[in-house]
Amino acid sequence: MGRGFIDTIAAPITPPGRGAIAVVRVSGPSAYQAVGRLFDPWPENPEPRKAIFGALSTGDDGLATPFPEGSSYTGEETVEISLHGSPASVRLLMDVLYEFDVRPAEPGEFTLRAFLNGRMDLTQAEGVRETVDAATEAQLRLAERLRTGKLSSSVSAIRRQVLSVLAAVEASTDFSDEVGDLNSAEAIEECRLAIDGLDALISSAKSAQMVREGLHIAIVGQPNAGKSSLLNTLLGSDRAIVTEIPGTTRDTLEEMVEIGGVPCIVIDTAGMRDADGHVEKLGVERSIKAADSADHVWMIYDAEKGWTVEDEQILESIHRPAAVLANKCDLQPKPNPQRGHPISAKTGEGLDFLIEMIAKHAEDAEVLQAAVLPRHAPLLAAAKTSIEETIETLEGDVPTDLAAVTLQKTIRILGELTGESASPDVIQEIFSTFCIGK
Repeated sequence: MGRGFIDTIAAPITPPGRGAIAVVRVSGPSAYQAVGRLFDPWPENPEPRKAIFGALSTGDDGLATPFPEGSSYTGEETVEISLHGSPASVRLLMDVLYEFDVRPAEPGEFTLRAFLNGRMDLTQAEGVRETVDAATEAQLRLAERLRTGKLSSSVSAIRRQVLSVLAAVEASTDFSDEVGDLNSAEAIEECRLAIDGLDALISSAKSAQMVREGLHIAIVGQPNAGKSSLLNTLLGSDRAIVTEIPGTTRDTLEEMVEIGGVPCIVIDTAGMRDADGHVEKLGVERSIKAADSADHVWMIYDAEKGWTVEDEQILESIHRPAAVLANKCDLQPKPNPQRGHPISAKTGEGLDFLIEMIAKHAEDAEVLQAAVLPRHAPLLAAAKTSIEETIETLEGDVPTDLAAVTLQKTIRILGELTGESASPDVIQEIFSTFCIGK
């Protein structure tokens, strides 16, 4: 077991007043004793993980499920009480618990105790937070990879490689008579394999960021091509002003929408043309900037008018690949428009193509993606740099035992990621982002 906390904590682990049932978790060395004083019947030796129906001294009734030390979420003696979800019922239960020397749990304290008691590492704890915060299917899948230890297992494998090199370096230094000199070629090869593993994780950071923060999509095109109409259709509301007057949008407009299970930040840009006024010129400049920084660009044009020289100039001005969308295909007589994929922002025709495209992008990204969060990326990069320094030492004309310094540094950095060597300040900062009840 881990820390052996002396105090017992409690908090609702479901939002009170938002459902027919609420759940209150009590965790700590006196959890059974406290619940036994307010729940009837409470057996002298509760059967682990078997729910008991009974009455609460607060006037409610419900189920109490005991979890013994070592077999609960926190690793401590725990009871989870399910009761009616009214705010009054939950509040009364909490008030009675506080009378029995149970204190309110701080944000993230249940998961903090689980981490400190060895029930999970730091990346898995972050996975719990990401699961609670997930708003899309893709975010939920990313959180599941963290929570179930996909990242920590990859990091642990790299750490074992580094440890094997460190053991060889130290053995050749301390016991050279028995084991002989270090095989530098083998050590370097093992270091390069560790770097390959780190590179794979580092390369996945971008796709993980996309899943967490959203895929940025810039819609560009001439005025009145249907950019704002497309945004409104995706949102299912009239968020952007749509008129027959060209140049209605003078600035970029950003909205979050889920497309194909992926969070997307869709950017409606100003119509790109030779602008007359200063304000419209600024809008066009921002449109170009938005296209340059976006993950995807949708170049939309009026299919009823056909592809024009101006459309070609816009496509060339953004200097990057773009999906060409022929809008207003509902007004376009067949055959298909001159260029791009036919869609209708008005009727929704052809939008399945966009959904499939985004879903495919996310699917391809997830193949490489190991749920690397913003906190992890710089640590992975620092670990890679440290191993590269080890290789330079082993290849150089210096004593090989100097490599132990950078190898130990690498192990410490990887430990910061999973929690073994993370400072109390880092741990506190991570768990301060959790909600109460987790």
